Amino acid sequence: MSAHPSVASEPLAAWLERQEACAARNLFLGISSVAIVKTRPSLGQTVRPVRGAIVASHVLGAYDPDPDYFFHWFRDSALVIDALRLLHEQGAAGAEALGHLRDFVTFSLSLQALDGRALAASTAWRAAVTEDFAKFLRTNEELAGVHGESVAAETRVNPDGTLDVLSWPRPQHDGPALRALALLRWARTVPFDAELDAAAARLLELDLGFVRRRARLPCFDIWEEEKGLHYYTLAVSAAALDEGAPWLEARGERDEAAACRAEADAIRRLLDGYWREDEGYYRSRVLESGSRSTKELDIAVVLAAIHGRQAWERHSPSDPRVLATLERLERLFDAEYPINHGRPAYRGPALGRYPGDVYYSGGAYYFSTLGGAELCFRAAAAGAPDAPALVRRGDAFLETVRAFTPPSGCLSEQFCGRTGVQTSARHLGWSYAAFITCLAARRAALEKLA
Repeated sequence: MSAHPSVASEPLAAWLERQEACAARNLFLGISSVAIVKTRPSLGQTVRPVRGAIVASHVLGAYDPDPDYFFHWFRDSALVIDALRLLHEQGAAGAEALGHLRDFVTFSLSLQALDGRALAASTAWRAAVTEDFAKFLRTNEELAGVHGESVAAETRVNPDGTLDVLSWPRPQHDGPALRALALLRWARTVPFDAELDAAAARLLELDLGFVRRRARLPCFDIWEEEKGLHYYTLAVSAAALDEGAPWLEARGERDEAAACRAEADAIRRLLDGYWREDEGYYRSRVLESGSRSTKELDIAVVLAAIHGRQAWERHSPSDPRVLATLERLERLFDAEYPINHGRPAYRGPALGRYPGDVYYSGGAYYFSTLGGAELCFRAAAAGAPDAPALVRRGDAFLETVRAFTPPSGCLSEQFCGRTGVQTSARHLGWSYAAFITCLAARRAALEKLA
């Protein structure tokens, strides 16, 4: 089993500092990757990213075996831009961070002009697609429905600002909520000039309006696999609406602020019903079909709590039921992954997504294991009972991340639950963002205990 014991003798704090610097460097590689050109010969595409686009992975994979993650995912890009804020606040990123934010806002606003009806009416682009790849394309009917507000329900776009023409699970509603949360956090801590303030305000108005109108409509889950009403999407939507309401009030939009608060309350009441008392966890989804999913025990619940960072107790990092959900996930993956068997007492279990995962190795994810750590740290910082034990628990997860991080510090999407070898997308931006936000939460927890 491939761990990296050579770093075990180094104090954890020293390794965390080095790894954070590595994560920051790699995070930047996916932001405005304008020097990279991506070709997709089967689609007849040459993609040249524009400033402000954030690719999920800058590695040019084509399922050979690395997946093609050279897209601007709405969810991933929001998580990266939020981590960039933390680097800026810590002084680890200077004026270039604010420049990247400005470009991100400009790029995001430009996507509002996308109109799939033009693609549906054209035959030229389909003629450039190879015969064996035509079966992977979106239908003209689906493309024709992509315009106006529905653009924000896209899962991803090309980093040159064009629509993704591949058939993919859509709609997805978490991206605008996460983007709104990221912008609101930036606006609270960093002074904007008039131009950026106006652009960010326009984007926030669009995103908050989208969330208020669509949060309780069925969509695909965070993993882009099942359609229904999902804990993660609902929770981050409620958080965005709650955080957005004071911002709207300050702009004199009291009726819209009240509507956002009312919708957030309705979402929380809905989420209360996701608790499974008999099994001791929040279920992650209610399927559109009405059938019960095998993926109900899902790390997405933990990620919802740390990404939303709600101010209320229910569905927040300090919610005992969220912590109970993490405990159930620990037991699941402790048994499921051989790399967890016989691990040292100072290490926590490597965490995956849900039981029976088969994507690539179906193994542990860096952002899942880091998410478990961050939840513990955020609960401790919020004053949860036995905060010192929660910090130790969070550090145990970080020891596991350290054990399966190569000396280079590079983070892929997964590390195999059998061998510990990295798999799936290399240099995943979300993995680096998760490391940065986790360490910020750890600092807050240690400060609380001091």
